Amino acid sequence: MKRLSITLRVTLLYTLFMVLLAGLSLGFLFHAGAQTARQTKLNRMQSMVEESRREIEYKNGELEIDHDLEAFDDGVYLSVYDTAGMPLYGFVPRDFDNSAVFDDGTLRTVESGGRSWYLYDVQIQVEDYGPLWVRSVTAADAVDSTLGALQHEALLVLPVFVVLAAVCGYFLTRRAFAPVRRITQTAREIGEGGDLSRRIGLAGGRDEIYTLAGEFDAMFARLQQAFDREKQFTDDASHELRTPTAVILSQSEYALEHTRPEGETRAALESIHTQAARMAALLSQLLMLARADKGRQPLQQEPVDLSELAEMVAETEAEQAAARQITVETELEPGITVLGDETLLMRLLINLTENAIHYGRPGGWVRLTLHRQGENAVGTVADNGIGIAPENLDKIWLRFWQADPAHSGGGAGLGLAMVRWIAEAHGGNVTAESTPGAGSTFTFTIPCEKSEKV
Repeated sequence: MKRLSITLRVTLLYTLFMVLLAGLSLGFLFHAGAQTARQTKLNRMQSMVEESRREIEYKNGELEIDHDLEAFDDGVYLSVYDTAGMPLYGFVPRDFDNSAVFDDGTLRTVESGGRSWYLYDVQIQVEDYGPLWVRSVTAADAVDSTLGALQHEALLVLPVFVVLAAVCGYFLTRRAFAPVRRITQTAREIGEGGDLSRRIGLAGGRDEIYTLAGEFDAMFARLQQAFDREKQFTDDASHELRTPTAVILSQSEYALEHTRPEGETRAALESIHTQAARMAALLSQLLMLARADKGRQPLQQEPVDLSELAEMVAETEAEQAAARQITVETELEPGITVLGDETLLMRLLINLTENAIHYGRPGGWVRLTLHRQGENAVGTVADNGIGIAPENLDKIWLRFWQADPAHSGGGAGLGLAMVRWIAEAHGGNVTAESTPGAGSTFTFTIPCEKSEKV
């Protein structure tokens, strides 16, 4: 199951917390409300009975009950009886069986008519008359039914509250994590585009997220400076080393051609000449990549017959392949034209083909194919050589990286880095697939010239 985002997880926790808080609050309120309502009702029963002491008196041989004595108030019924149980004043609920024995000063619950009732009796003394019984009665389930109705309404409102809590929690969490999304998006764009000059640029806050964004910006600034220094060094070193390398190369050629050395001297000069040529090629590649990094490597855009170019490269590399008993095979669709730099496209094909030959199996083959696919020209260079370990497939595009320098064929590890840059500079891409011991296949895609698009 896919892990939920932090926003959703925080929203769920927030909603769960709010629901638990609401549930506990409602439970406490209903419990306290029930107790308060019940106690209020019982207090009213007692107060009405106590008020009767002031409102009943005996005058002129008659028992007088003041009209201010309420016989019903807020669901509480009041009635007055003589010692024989004969009613003198007030009334009782219709469903109440008024046969309960009087019990002075006792608040009790009785069952009558299928319902529960609170009953409170007090015997009072009326001057010059004698004792009387005063009874107050109220339905016990009236309080419970009111609270039940409130509880039912609360249960209806609770889902709405849950939804509102979830929605509010989501938007609050999303707003709180907006800086984090901005940091993530900026970091992703920097990683995809390689533009270290980009900054997150969060300002105006002092919390941990804004501090984190500031540290990221500072880190990007340091990385940009480090990469700029590295690129500048590569560019400067390539420029500075080209002249002495050219001098070494020309002088070793002159010595080999005009002084006619023999033995160890000739071998030493030939070694110097070979290494100088390798260094010159390396410096040329470094200079090209340095200029590409700075956007200063121009592309000479013109229509290029990629089919002819591939055929020419295959024929040129066939001699080098034959020296290792490797056969170069081609399967080229004719007439595929792209808009690009012919020199760079040739370098792309040469690097891929030479790479296949260097890592090929003696007696094996290298196959170069090219065909149209939609609006693109798709080419492959495949071999049945030693292959590439799966964990190294992403590393082969790094500059100066070599899985096994002993099998590098004298290369410096820049060829595939140049291939990737050339493909991307022409609006295409290059990928690699390989099986150790069975060979590798490099596939490049270049957009066709508009007139050639199908």
